[in-house]
Amino acid sequence: MKITDVPVVQRFIRFCEDGWNQGWHERNGGNLTYRLTQAETDALRPFFDRVPRPWTDMGVQGTNLAGAYFLATGSGKYFRNVPLDAADCLCVVEIDSTGSRYRVVWGLVNGGRPTSEFPSHFMNHSVRARATQGECRVIYHAHPANITALTFVLPLTDRDFSRALWKSETECPVVFPGGVGVVEWMVPGGAEIALATSKKMEEYDAVVWAHHGLFASGPDFDTTFGLMHTIEKAAQIYVLALGCGQGIRQTIPDDGLRAIAREFGVTIREAFLD
Repeated sequence: MKITDVPVVQRFIRFCEDGWNQGWHERNGGNLTYRLTQAETDALRPFFDRVPRPWTDMGVQGTNLAGAYFLATGSGKYFRNVPLDAADCLCVVEIDSTGSRYRVVWGLVNGGRPTSEFPSHFMNHSVRARATQGECRVIYHAHPANITALTFVLPLTDRDFSRALWKSETECPVVFPGGVGVVEWMVPGGAEIALATSKKMEEYDAVVWAHHGLFASGPDFDTTFGLMHTIEKAAQIYVLALGCGQGIRQTIPDDGLRAIAREFGVTIREAFLD
């Protein structure tokens, strides 16, 4: 048996391939992490390095995830290559007992380190695990073109983005009734943007990074990919409508959004409605 025969690794690889096929991962853009269950960790443990690699300080801390294990994409690795050579592109990361350091215990066989956004991912995992009573396990960052384009034309507020997306596609109030958060442009990869994003993730399942991309979270691969896909599709519709040159003449009214929420049994963020 190979590590790529383990179901959780197969699902992780499929997720990477699907993201590449959507066009969300130019060059080595984007990253994906998954917090393993105990059973999944046990299934992967026979493949771990006999001698663990050195610990690396993350610059952030999440004590609630001390001792956790993650599957992660590697820094500088291409999503399109994950199905071809998972051992080169992916890794399993162990978190230390303080929740402030990691070490690679499998993968990246040709060198490298986990995604440069790992501190942001880890802090978001920590926040979302608390907010969802441990249910959230996936953090996904990609560069969908349309949601990124909107960061050049919409005010960079949670309310403006949430309303634009909700009103662009009827499914949106059902898929993300809490709306989306927005973080103004920051240099990626460091503790500052990790903390800013995790603060938004206390309230939202998805966060837009201005002029950069989108973070999405969820309890499993399908839910998280579906959230990213829905947000980007709504952004594409909005961009297409603006591109018609007539302006936005009509859209879903606020009472219509309330009606959708009632019909589907979800709680929409009322503060974002008129």
